Amino acid sequence: MNNYPQASRILLAIDCIIFGFDGKDIKLLLIKRNFEPEKGKWSLMGGFLNADEDLSDGAARILYNLTGLKNIYVEQLETYGKINRDPAERTVSVVFFALIQIDDHDSEAVKSHNASWITLENRPALIFDHEEMVCKAIEHLKYKAALHPIGFELLPEFFTIPQLQKLYEAIYSIPLDRRNFSRKLLSTGLLIDTGSKNSNSTTKKATLYKLDEVRYKEKFHSFWNFMPDSMKQS
Repeated sequence: MNNYPQASRILLAIDCIIFGFDGKDIKLLLIKRNFEPEKGKWSLMGGFLNADEDLSDGAARILYNLTGLKNIYVEQLETYGKINRDPAERTVSVVFFALIQIDDHDSEAVKSHNASWITLENRPALIFDHEEMVCKAIEHLKYKAALHPIGFELLPEFFTIPQLQKLYEAIYSIPLDRRNFSRKLLSTGLLIDTGSKNSNSTTKKATLYKLDEVRYKEKFHSFWNFMPDSMKQS
């Protein structure tokens, strides 16, 4: 039974902005569309919300289909609803952004969706208003990474302080003072010294740390103020 006979049909889509870090650059997972509209052009990974799922469940489904990953960091970002944003049909899109450890994703699933990891600087022109979405997500990532420890979501289980510094330098596109950065991070108490060294280092072997998961979850919403003292050119 239709209780809203005068209501217009509007599609509800979910678009996912997926960030990864390869040890040097922040990258986006983008798909080259093999369907119309805009076949052959680049876009974010998305899909339509099913009638029997919540928004967060829809985002989790889309992310899992593309990456093979569950229980990853996902955050609802914004809603886009300009009348002519999709030339095919009136569509409102709810945007989520996700942070994943780039080596953990299902490479076969990525290939099957015609997707590729592309650096932020080299990203191609995107369809519809997807570039606007990405720009908004980048600014939000910078904001959140300065105040909350979300950067750890982009790192492997074990990491070094120099690896962590490279991550923040990639996020902010600015060199950081090594001593100030190290002191700032160690003072948070979020890092656990594993007692091991990074055997893959070509120079002096650096200490391997892991994230204190308990403290991370307990203090996630605290304002850590990671960057202000260390955003200085070396």
